[in-house]
Amino acid sequence: MNKIGPLLLFPMLLLVSCADQSIITGNLDFDPNGNWRNKVYLIDPISFDGIGSSYMGKIIDSATVQPDGSFSFLNLPEMEQAQIIQLCVQKKDEKYLNKLDNEDVENSNYFPLVWQAGKRIDVSTSVENFQRDFTIKNPSPENQAMIELRDLRYRAFKDFVKEGLTGTHDPAGLLTRERSEAEFQKVLIDFAENTDYLFPGLVSIRWTSPDANYERIPEFIFGQCNKWKDSNPDHPFVRQLCQWAVKDKLPLMIGDVVPDFPMPMLSGDTVPLHRLLGERLTIIDLWASWCIPCRHENREVLAPLWDQYHADGLQIVGYALDASESVWKKAVKKDGADRWLHASHLEGDNSPLFEALRIITIPANFIVDDTGLVLEKNLHGRDLAEFLNEYFAKY
Repeated sequence: MNKIGPLLLFPMLLLVSCADQSIITGNLDFDPNGNWRNKVYLIDPISFDGIGSSYMGKIIDSATVQPDGSFSFLNLPEMEQAQIIQLCVQKKDEKYLNKLDNEDVENSNYFPLVWQAGKRIDVSTSVENFQRDFTIKNPSPENQAMIELRDLRYRAFKDFVKEGLTGTHDPAGLLTRERSEAEFQKVLIDFAENTDYLFPGLVSIRWTSPDANYERIPEFIFGQCNKWKDSNPDHPFVRQLCQWAVKDKLPLMIGDVVPDFPMPMLSGDTVPLHRLLGERLTIIDLWASWCIPCRHENREVLAPLWDQYHADGLQIVGYALDASESVWKKAVKKDGADRWLHASHLEGDNSPLFEALRIITIPANFIVDDTGLVLEKNLHGRDLAEFLNEYFAKY
C-alpha cells in the first residue's frame, strides 16, 4: 500500500496544477498570406499611463497563430490580484511590437482584458478589426463591462468623429470637429462616471485622451481621482491617475474663481481683471490673431452675442496670445471686435495669464458671473449661444 500510494497521488497533483493554471486561448480570423504577423502579443501596461498607450507597455508573452486560427497563452505568470492586460496583433512591417493603434477605432489592433490568476479566458476576433470584432466566451462581469465600453466607444466614433477625419478644414469646420471630439469624449466620460468596475473605468479614462491631454476635461479627471481613491485607495494605477488630478496643476475649473490678474489693455492702461467683469455675465475669450477658428468666432459668434446681450449685462474680455501689437490691433479692428474689451501681455506663447489659468490651447473661454466665479468654459459656436440664451432667459 505504501508503494502504491505515491503513484496514485502524483496524477492527482498534476490535475490540480493544470486546473489552477492561468490560460488564455482564442481563435483569430487570419490570412497567413496577408500583411499581419502570425502572432498575438500579451502586453502588461505597467502603469495607468500605459493603458491603451503605444510603446509604454511590456510584452510578457506571445502566442503563435496556428493554421486553423487558434492560439494559446500557457503558463502565464501568476498574480495575486486581477490586472489589466492587452492582447494585440501587429503588421509584418511594424518595428515596435507594443504599438497600440487608437487613431482609427474601427481598426484598432488591441483589446484590454481583466486577467486574474487561475482563470481561463477564451476569445475570438479578426486580425483586420481586432478590437471591434473581439468577443469573450462567458466573460466575467468586468470583462463584460469592457465589451460594453468598446461598443460605446465604437458607436461614438462613428457618430461623432469618423466624418470629421476627412471633413472640412475651414474655420467653422475646425470648431465643429472640436465639438464632435468633445461629444465623443462625453460618451466615455459618462461610462467612467457610472461604472463600478475599476479597470473598465480606468480604460475609459485613458480612451478619453490616449495622449493624456486632459486640459479640456480637468473636472472629469479630478472627479475620477476622488471616485477611485475612495474605493481603491492603494491601487498603484489609482495613485498614478491622481498624479494627473492635482488641483493646483489642473486648468481653472468650473466652480473656481478667475484670478484677479493685471490686464494690459488695448487702451494702454493696466486694469485688474475683476474690475473688467460685466454686471451679470462675462466671457473671457482667449484667442490670437493667427488663430483661424478664433477669428471666425470673433466675427460670427461673439459679435452677434455682444449685440444681443450687452445691454442685459454681458461683457466680453478678449485676451490675445500675440507678440505684435500692430498685428493684434489690426485683427481686433478687422473682426469688428473693438466693441468689447481687449488685453494682451504681447509675450506670445509666454503669456503670464495663460500660466495663471494653467492652459495652453486656444480657442478657449471662461464664462464667469459678476464675482469671477466660473459657470462654464470652452463653449463655442452654437453651444455658447445656447448657454447665453438660457442664462439670460432665466435671469
